[in-house]
Amino acid sequence: MYPTLPALTAAALLFAGGAQAAAPLAPPANQALAHDILKELVAINTVHDHGTLKAAQAIQARLKAAGFSDADVQLLQIPEHPEQAQIVARLRAKTPSAKPVLFLGHLDVVEAKAEDWTVDPFTLNEKDGWWYGRGTQDMKGEDAIMLASLIRLKSEGYVPDRDLIFAFTSDEEVGDEIGAKWLIDNHRPLIDAALVINTDGGGGALRGDKRLYYGVQTSEKIYLTFQLETTNKGGHSSIPEPDNAIYRLAAALGRIAAYQFPVQTTATTRGDFAVSALLSSGQEAEDLKAVSKDPPDLAAAARLSASPHYNAALRTTCVATGVSGGHSENALPQRARATIQCRMMPNDTQANVMARLVEVIADPQVKMSVVYPAKPSPESVLDPKLMARFTSVVHASWPGVPVAPHMDRGASDSVFTRGAGMPSYAMSSIWGDIDDNRAHGRDERISAKAFAEGLQFHYNLIKAMAKPD
Repeated sequence: MYPTLPALTAAALLFAGGAQAAAPLAPPANQALAHDILKELVAINTVHDHGTLKAAQAIQARLKAAGFSDADVQLLQIPEHPEQAQIVARLRAKTPSAKPVLFLGHLDVVEAKAEDWTVDPFTLNEKDGWWYGRGTQDMKGEDAIMLASLIRLKSEGYVPDRDLIFAFTSDEEVGDEIGAKWLIDNHRPLIDAALVINTDGGGGALRGDKRLYYGVQTSEKIYLTFQLETTNKGGHSSIPEPDNAIYRLAAALGRIAAYQFPVQTTATTRGDFAVSALLSSGQEAEDLKAVSKDPPDLAAAARLSASPHYNAALRTTCVATGVSGGHSENALPQRARATIQCRMMPNDTQANVMARLVEVIADPQVKMSVVYPAKPSPESVLDPKLMARFTSVVHASWPGVPVAPHMDRGASDSVFTRGAGMPSYAMSSIWGDIDDNRAHGRDERISAKAFAEGLQFHYNLIKAMAKPD
């Protein structure tokens, strides 16, 4: 078992099964502030084409009103993209006793078509205990919590033992590297930290009203995109040729669809599987326990791979996400293309994935090129002391809930901070239902209750990380 996992007692498993204590809440004034911030941020359209400048300016105004100096609240616009902006705020220690901690969140959101929603996506709509709006889940709810907690600490006169940095960034969703990566490349001293807490990942998993476990994200799968292309001399559709660009591409895609990359586990996924085994039953529990070993049991892994959720945690995956071909309905195709989107395990490499796909396709006339290269992002090690600190903060809000290391299947800005040598741990504050994830989707929403609980949790997390090891 992963050595830094907290002990999972019978009481903890009872909690996961449904016996839940009431979580502490932030003071009413701070709850009202966080609500107002979220309402303001949701109303600011920060999809890529609109940019994050207005949202950054709104955050700057709130921090200045709270008493932060110009030196400690910096708004940074991207020179080539002035509509994109970041805010970096610093809560200073009197005499820093250790390197800072960086808290990270992004302000941009994915597009939302109003005609697809039942409510206005850019208005915070409140009904039946839910708050609807683009970005409520990913991730303006977390931004509002982070900002309200920072303002609360300032109002209380809190002085940390080391500097605390809070960065609200742009462009995470599109990945044009004019957000967190731009800060690292151009303003590293401003955000350089001993470790990073990214609120865009990890977090608590619910099923209905039942708390399952809290995941501390220590790694994520690595984004990698290829293009496949076949070409042909073409001709008239009335005289079909045996060599057809579309058919050749389709055959290659069929071989990729049938292929599974080898099973790979990491310290993080083994720890996650171990906790999941304790929360499961029957054959699934036995299989999860078997793949938590090093090396994993391959027969157990094969059974678990029937679930897309487990399969994505057991290996690198590649999938066709786009296809185009031909130039006229009465002509043989001269060209066909497909997009292959891969999510690599943190211990895999671009060269290895490409070599495997070339071998699987087994057709030199299918040209493969890299569209979006992989950005290596090593797993962040969880030592026992750090995991104990994280667990203590989680249990202060949700006593006894199992805490596990977690590898996100998706991507976040942690790929850049980890790649820059800053150990990064994603810990979101707002619990979400694993069967009702609406991030990037229609009628995105969060629970008002979960938001109120998360506000106090994040405040506690900031104070816990303000103390040196």
